[in-house]
Amino acid sequence: MLSRQGKYGKGLGALGAIILVALALTRVDPDQSLEPESRAANDEIRTAFLAERSGVQVLGTGSVKAVLPDDTKGSRHQRFILELSQKLTILVAHNIDLAPRIGRLEIGDQVSFYGVYEFNNQGGVVHWTHRDPGGRHVAGWLEHQGKRYD
Repeated sequence: MLSRQGKYGKGLGALGAIILVALALTRVDPDQSLEPESRAANDEIRTAFLAERSGVQVLGTGSVKAVLPDDTKGSRHQRFILELSQKLTILVAHNIDLAPRIGRLEIGDQVSFYGVYEFNNQGGVVHWTHRDPGGRHVAGWLEHQGKRYD
């Protein structure tokens, strides 16, 4: 997981963090199976992470690293962690009050997504992966095993 602190401690500073990220980004991409378009989309998320930007509409693809319990406080959300290329991880929070849940989601499955990225030190969160019943927000989606969930 790409993070700002990691095992090197809090005293790393911004320049040190940038150097570590640059070194991490020069490694061979561990997910060579991604199409060039997917890698480019995931690069947009990495750019938002490095710039600590939130509210960014993003498109990407990742491999399920963990399936978490649903968040049942307020609107219900299916939650899982995706590992994008080059070890960046994101939490996906998919509103299952507005869109169907992904059934039989397992570690290692590929999931594509279109939603809004919010920065955090762990890699970020993608939400708004569903339609907006009020029509005020861009509709998002998830794709898993050829089926779209929106």
